[in-house]
Amino acid sequence: MMDFDLFVIGGGSGGVRCARIAAGHGARVGVAEARFWGGTCVNVGCVPKKFMVMAAEYGATAEDARGFGWDILRNGHDWSALIAAKDREVSRLNGIYRRLLENAGAKIFDAKASFVDAHTLDVGGRRVTAERIVIATGGHPVGLGIPGAEHAAISDDIFVAKEMPKRVAVIGSGYIAVEFAGVFAGLGAQTHLVYRQPLPLRGFDEDLRVALAEALVQNGIILHPGTTPVAVTADGAGKQATLSNGTVLEVDMVFFATGRAPNTEGLNLGAAGVNVGARGEIAVGADLVTNVPHIYALGDVTDRMNLTPVATAEGHALADTLYGNRPREVSLEYVPTAVFSIPPIATVGPTEQQAAQSMEGIKIFMSRFTPMRHALTGRARKTLMKLIVDARTDKVVGAHMLGEDAPEIMQGLAVAIVAGATKADFDRTIGIHPSAAEEFVTLRTQTIRS
Repeated sequence: MMDFDLFVIGGGSGGVRCARIAAGHGARVGVAEARFWGGTCVNVGCVPKKFMVMAAEYGATAEDARGFGWDILRNGHDWSALIAAKDREVSRLNGIYRRLLENAGAKIFDAKASFVDAHTLDVGGRRVTAERIVIATGGHPVGLGIPGAEHAAISDDIFVAKEMPKRVAVIGSGYIAVEFAGVFAGLGAQTHLVYRQPLPLRGFDEDLRVALAEALVQNGIILHPGTTPVAVTADGAGKQATLSNGTVLEVDMVFFATGRAPNTEGLNLGAAGVNVGARGEIAVGADLVTNVPHIYALGDVTDRMNLTPVATAEGHALADTLYGNRPREVSLEYVPTAVFSIPPIATVGPTEQQAAQSMEGIKIFMSRFTPMRHALTGRARKTLMKLIVDARTDKVVGAHMLGEDAPEIMQGLAVAIVAGATKADFDRTIGIHPSAAEEFVTLRTQTIRS
């Protein structure tokens, strides 16, 4: 008899959910985490990052309040106070994750786990065996292999930084890059955003990308499209980022937001016979099984759709399938997501370009307007809303938005789209007035592309 029915490597959102649900179904479960409970999202990802985004937005909100008659003075931002408040909340969440596992009856190991063979793990120097093993080790930020890269920071670093840099060069244009560019600029730093594409957020809808680039400029961020850094140098506390077009940026921090890679190094996967791809990712099917039938992988370590709610859903579905007599899979077809840029982006379904390639015909409905709030503040900020409709079935297959409250609005739209709502369903729904969200049910004029 083996020590555990199921052993989970990784104490992030997906791993904890899988372990907790499996234990609740009566399985003997062990779970190991070497760094911090809650994983990237709770500790050095979505949760503390959103606190920082909120902090950046409060400065603009204080200014905007004058348009409504409030006389509010901005006396500067206290970075250390923000970090201390963030640390308290992260610590609280760490404890919650541990208690969830303990209350479910799972055995916790604060240790690194690696394979000895296909059923045996070395967990902090102790050998344990398990009938099934789940790899849920997440990912980590990666920098660039250029001269002087050691002088640059990565996203993990900013959450423990003692001071807020006054001049920053953010390298990249994905989620992390545009979000932190907004944070730095909102907290008063001179902020550069350097990226090799013509527009930020490659893979998102083109109209959103154009609108975001305009918003970033309006927020005071200096854009450097079509360029890449070729070297980083340090001169005392200052840094210099030399770009491919010859520009040299004098800054206090060079911030690499250039992607993430799966955490598979050190797991000794070869001893278990688990195959990995070129980036270290573990290939799985919809059932989350690796090439070894009793070993599974979920979340960012599979490098498929690297979103915390996806990992959580996968962990829950796998536990239900294995131990809850409820076999099911997680569909990745209509997964809503948000980018907490300033203003934020939210999206579900294909982009216009993707829909045009995969469908016989589509209809586009789009609106761009000044939010009601800024009719009084005078702030140059626009909201963009867009629906993509399958012309044959009238089903709404995609929704995209840039603007205040976009993530909150998109969650409800995602439910409707997953349920198969048609454009006629949207049209006969009464709007909530006055709100920005009502625009999605009052779009009547089709956008014609020239």
